[in-house]
Amino acid sequence: MENNTPKVIQSETEVRKVSYDVQLRDFENGLQNFLAVHNLPAEGIFVGIPERANVFKNLDSVLDQVDVQEKEKSIYLSKFIAGVASGLFDAALNYLWDETILQIRKRVIKYDIEYFYDNAVSGDRRKRLKDENDLNKVDDYDLIKGAKEIGLISDLGFKHLEYINYMRNWASAAHPNQNEITGLQLIAWLETCVKEVITLPISNITIQIKQLLIGVKNTSISETEAQEISVFTTNLTQDQINNLASGFFGIYVKPETESQTHQNINRLLPLIWGRVDEDSKHTFGLKYGNFVASNSQAERKLARQFLQVVNAESYIPDDLRAIEIENAIDNLLSAHRAYNNFYNEPSFARQLQRMVGEPLKVPRAVTKKFVLAIVETFLTNGNGVAVSANSIYVQILSNLDSHQANIAVLSFSDTQISSRLQFPLCQRKFKELIEIVKPSITSPPVKDLIEKIEEFKGKPSYLMNDKSIKTAFDSLKTLLK
Repeated sequence: MENNTPKVIQSETEVRKVSYDVQLRDFENGLQNFLAVHNLPAEGIFVGIPERANVFKNLDSVLDQVDVQEKEKSIYLSKFIAGVASGLFDAALNYLWDETILQIRKRVIKYDIEYFYDNAVSGDRRKRLKDENDLNKVDDYDLIKGAKEIGLISDLGFKHLEYINYMRNWASAAHPNQNEITGLQLIAWLETCVKEVITLPISNITIQIKQLLIGVKNTSISETEAQEISVFTTNLTQDQINNLASGFFGIYVKPETESQTHQNINRLLPLIWGRVDEDSKHTFGLKYGNFVASNSQAERKLARQFLQVVNAESYIPDDLRAIEIENAIDNLLSAHRAYNNFYNEPSFARQLQRMVGEPLKVPRAVTKKFVLAIVETFLTNGNGVAVSANSIYVQILSNLDSHQANIAVLSFSDTQISSRLQFPLCQRKFKELIEIVKPSITSPPVKDLIEKIEEFKGKPSYLMNDKSIKTAFDSLKTLLK
């Protein structure tokens, strides 16, 4: 008799998902047997099967967002999946970060690598970076920060990537904590890297800036065309205007830059200079001073001409000690953001402390940069406190004058500081910072803002989302100058 019961037809994908648990268990049993044969530890090595299955059950929807041609070249994504299958989530997270960094480097190379270097790296390190072969000399933090600065990733993407980098450092294969990572966390981080880097389209504004930079370097721009370009720049954000001016400066001071390119910038720079913020203008003066200090005659002459185009020679620092302090700040931040910061950071902190003295003597041109650097290092990188350096930061913070203390309190508005305030340790240190600088605060509106900060119930990284705090901050912006 013929059986008329309808057959349930499963798709290949459905069959594959149903069998994930079985396949992963068989794979693990084989690995454990091999380890046992060789008398190697087999317990506590692998993340549990259910967590691995959570990743595989969600992989299809994430990977389908990536173009086939891109996937064919994504060797680290394959290693990521192999790490997940093996139950080695710490290794998988490392491979995911490697793929993310590789993709950002590809974006930078396709965009404008000199423009990237000009906005991502400062001080003496910039001189050592010339082409794409030098990209591997740029720290991961500077890479993602620089990509954000020139519009290759979003502010939100930067915040997410910094958190993933934090987790990668905290739970990397070098510091095994893989059991703290769940499958759903891992798949969420993969999706973040896919959406915020691998498949993120470059914005029209960013593409137009690239085309403008190409035009500046390769064509002749007339006065009329310069006026038309200035209309486009009215759509740029403050950061984009600052970065564009920085890009112009980087092009202008290269000895090999052609006269036509200098003429193009001579026409364009006055049209955007009024929108460049004061911090960036002081930075150009500091860079001029850097060329003076290093006896770079050609760059010094060109930097002076750049400032003369917009009558900005007043931004050249009278006290070239500011250059030395800025280099010390850059060295401290570089050490702080690197892997071995607990070992390297204290010596750079002591060097900076010696240069600013006690009472603090910080040139106006680097005051804001100095205070924000001390705040960032005092908050830690989220992993732990550099004990030998912490006492130095406490001493400096305790000696801030009222203006410097205002900058420290208002630092939560800075994107780098706000991003750090995602992490529990940094949140505790921020509360400690407020208590240290309170005695130096003389402004009643700033005191009122501190009360609002202390009463805020959410995470400090969301302070600027609070309407009352944002309104109070907006009225105090002038204190940051």
